[in-house]
Amino acid sequence: MHAHRHLSLTETLSSERVSALARRPGKAEAEAAIRTLIAYAGDDPDREGLLGTPERVARSFDEFYAGYFDDPVAILQRTFEEIDGYDEMVLLKDIPFVSHCEHHLAPIIGRAHVGYLPRARVVGISKLARVVETYARRLQIQEKMTAQIANTIQQVLDPIGVGVVIEAEHHCMTTRGVNKAGVSMTTSTLLGAFRENAETRREFQRLIGR
Repeated sequence: MHAHRHLSLTETLSSERVSALARRPGKAEAEAAIRTLIAYAGDDPDREGLLGTPERVARSFDEFYAGYFDDPVAILQRTFEEIDGYDEMVLLKDIPFVSHCEHHLAPIIGRAHVGYLPRARVVGISKLARVVETYARRLQIQEKMTAQIANTIQQVLDPIGVGVVIEAEHHCMTTRGVNKAGVSMTTSTLLGAFRENAETRREFQRLIGR
């Protein structure tokens, strides 16, 4: 009998990417589905103005959901271990992103603030932005996206603590349903010292202007 073992985060993400590629329909199938949705909306997919729309929408999906085919762990694994005793907070503020709600495929437009207290490794700040972008370019709910970013940074960099705050407007709420324009949602995930140490938490909140 073989013993069960838990997959590492890297192995899990790799298997997720392989699975996503394996089940992905072809471009022709995607375009046919978009033609069907145009007809469902009440228009004629064969009229002149809409003839190229299925192809354009399929191409836009390639961009909107590119995050399924990127590995945030691999992005963070190129770290710098010689930090020369630096032990202050690393913070990247106001990272803009566009995501899509998994309930209605409506845009989620917002910004993320990502901070961590390094233990032995730091990463180039552009990599933090790329991790946000990778998770944003998937079908999402904001709470899950916030936790995914924080948990990935915690596992790969092994910092003393991580804080992630996301502020976003959900178009599934502002353009349909209750139609409450201008309403934004804030979520946070605090790990390690950001959760346990009140002074660290206050410094993070002050630096991001909260």
